[in-house]
Amino acid sequence: MTTLVTGATGFVGSHVARQLVAAGHPVRVLVRRNSRIQSLEGLAVERVEGDLRDVVSLDRAMRGVRWVFHVAADYRLGVRDPREMYESNVEGTRRLFEIAGQAGVARVVYTSTVATIAVPAHGSDLPDEETRATVGQMIGHYKRSKFLAEVEAIKAATSGLPVVIVNPTAPVGPGDWKPTPTGQIIVDFLRGKMPAYVDTGLNLVGVEDVAAGHLLAAERGRIGERYILGARNMTLKQILEALAEITGRPAPRVRLPHVVALAAGYADEWFSRMAGRTPRIPVEGVKMSRHRMFIRSGKAERELGYQPGPVEAALRRAVNWYAENGYAGNARLHVRPEAA
Repeated sequence: MTTLVTGATGFVGSHVARQLVAAGHPVRVLVRRNSRIQSLEGLAVERVEGDLRDVVSLDRAMRGVRWVFHVAADYRLGVRDPREMYESNVEGTRRLFEIAGQAGVARVVYTSTVATIAVPAHGSDLPDEETRATVGQMIGHYKRSKFLAEVEAIKAATSGLPVVIVNPTAPVGPGDWKPTPTGQIIVDFLRGKMPAYVDTGLNLVGVEDVAAGHLLAAERGRIGERYILGARNMTLKQILEALAEITGRPAPRVRLPHVVALAAGYADEWFSRMAGRTPRIPVEGVKMSRHRMFIRSGKAERELGYQPGPVEAALRRAVNWYAENGYAGNARLHVRPEAA
C-alpha cells in the first residue's frame, strides 16, 4: 500500500521520501501549488496537490494509505503573521490526524522538533524524551506552535491513532534549498558573513540519519512515544572551527555578547520590515541562542536501532552541496579531503 509524506519538498521530508522510495515503498507526496520542487526531481513519487489547511485535499491524499509521515511544518523565525504558523502547524496537524484516523492508517510518524524538549536548569542532567516542558517555556511562535502540535499528536495517540513522534535536532547535509536556520549558519560562514559568534550550542545530526530515524520509528517505534533524533552536541564555536577545518577558511575569533546580538536582531527586524524582506538576524533565534540545546538521544538508539554517523562528514556533505549549488557566492572554497 501507499505511504504518504507531507513536507516532501522540504529539507527533512525530501530525504524521508527518497529513503522510502529506495526501500521499495510506493510514495505519495502532498505538494502545495506554489511549492519549489527541486528536491523531488528524478524521484518516482505520486504528487497530490494540496495543503494542510484544505480538508478535501487531505482526504484525497489519504486514500489507500498505510503509513503517513507528517513532516510538513511552517518553519520560520520572526514571522510577520503568527496566525498562519498556528493554522498550519497546529490546526493542520490536528486535521491530518483526524483524517488519518478515518482512513484507518496503520502508522503515523509525526515530525516534531527538539525545540519542544525543556531546557534544564543550570547544572542538571542533559534533557531527553522524559524531560517535560510547558508552553510557557517555549520561545517564539515556531516553538510554541510545534509544542501545541505535539500535544495534538499525544492526544491522537491516546485516542487510538497509531502515532509515533520523532524530535530531530539540527540537521545538516545536502538538499537544504531554503536553507534552514542551521543551514544559514553554514552559508554565512562560507560567504564570509560571520565575523563573530555567540556563546550557544546545538546538537547537530546528518539529515540522512534523521530520515533513517523516521523509517525506524515507523517500523519499531512505540505508539505515543517520542524519540530524539540527534547526534553530537557542539558549541557554535566548535561548529565554526569544524567548518574552518573542512574549508580552509578562518573561523571567527570574536565572541559577541548576547545583549549586542539581541540589539542587532531588533535593528535588523526593523530595517527588514521597512524593506519588506525576511530578517537575517531573527530576534527569536537570538533569544533561543541564550540556551545551549544539548540533549541525549540514547532512547532512539536503544529502542529503534538508530545509529547516526559522524557530524563532521555531514558538515562536509553540506558544504559541498552549498558550494555546488551557488550558495557560497563568489567565495573560492578549497574543501579539504576527508581523512582516511
